[in-house]
Amino acid sequence: MSSILRHILLVFMVFFAIGTSVEAKTIQGGTVKVGVMLPLHDINGDGRRMVEYYRGVLMACDSLRHLGVSVDVKAWNVPEDADIRKTLKDKDASSCNLIIGPLYSSQVKPLADFAKNNDIKLLIPFSINTAEVDRNSNLFQVYQSPDEFNNLVISQFIERFKGHHVIFIDCNDTTSRKGPFTFGLRRKLEQLGRTYSITNVKSSEEYFSKAFSRTLPNVVVLNTGRSPELNLAFAKLDNLTMNNTTLKIKMFGYTEWMMYTKHAIDHFYKYEAFIPGAYHYNPLSSRTSRFQLKYRWNFHADMIQALPRFAITGFDQAFYFIRGLYLYGDKFTGAAGTVGYTPIQTPLRFEKTASEGGYKNKSILFIHYLPGHRVETIHF
Repeated sequence: MSSILRHILLVFMVFFAIGTSVEAKTIQGGTVKVGVMLPLHDINGDGRRMVEYYRGVLMACDSLRHLGVSVDVKAWNVPEDADIRKTLKDKDASSCNLIIGPLYSSQVKPLADFAKNNDIKLLIPFSINTAEVDRNSNLFQVYQSPDEFNNLVISQFIERFKGHHVIFIDCNDTTSRKGPFTFGLRRKLEQLGRTYSITNVKSSEEYFSKAFSRTLPNVVVLNTGRSPELNLAFAKLDNLTMNNTTLKIKMFGYTEWMMYTKHAIDHFYKYEAFIPGAYHYNPLSSRTSRFQLKYRWNFHADMIQALPRFAITGFDQAFYFIRGLYLYGDKFTGAAGTVGYTPIQTPLRFEKTASEGGYKNKSILFIHYLPGHRVETIHF
């Protein structure tokens, strides 16, 4: 085991529990044996991010121990150029109930076969989209491809904004990659016989105004996620609402908008912005604040400034799966409502891909900014 892993485990001898909303199980369950197979090193960004993720896993294990769940964790450093088949020869690997990994696509097949042959649940935590999940019932894939994510968001958009008039604003961004979403949403609206308008951020005030309904609440969708174009749209809408005070306008955005919160938040509140995502890092949450303090106390460092935060991702995923295995053993499927855990940042809800296949995460959320400077997280 590398020195960095020894240091992490040594620090964890003095861990406090993280506050959760889950009560301890009254019937004693068995020990959940967890293996982590990720690049756990300090050589490059991948390694540093995965070390932080692993620290989050350890924090989850510590919290679960305080709830009466016995956890045994072992970790292996599996860098990009490693032959994971050598790692799998370690005698401790086959005794795991759950393995978390890998990070790299080239390592999926041998690890998936190993998990199937040894009846081990395999959680693939990051952006790998593998065909193995369709034929291996032991696999759990967290990553949602862009098409899958768009389809989930479109489905929830259609339900959420019944009775609204939709306006698509062309922002003239030739670099935009939002076409699959906006065209997909337009097709769905057309299939349902629901009308919508299209306008342009450079349109005259008169032409721009005509796109908006005076009788229905409006929801605005841009065809770009970039900040400069978003600011232009805000200016256009500000001018419109100044001259048409009775207009009801909401905005529907993109996950990238989470990065603009600091300078755009007043407009988010003003136009009741909805931001879809697979996670929500909320620095104002008391649970997030407690987590950050405990992380700093134990590891004498702050988390990497990234969205999402890797340590919180590790905590949410590990808590969900370990708690699930403790409660249900081999019958755990990751289905919604089975664990009773409210995530700090990253919700999970798995569905089976095929009769002989594994499970894919189908959870998304909308961050909704409300008048009165309130924010709600809507889980699906």
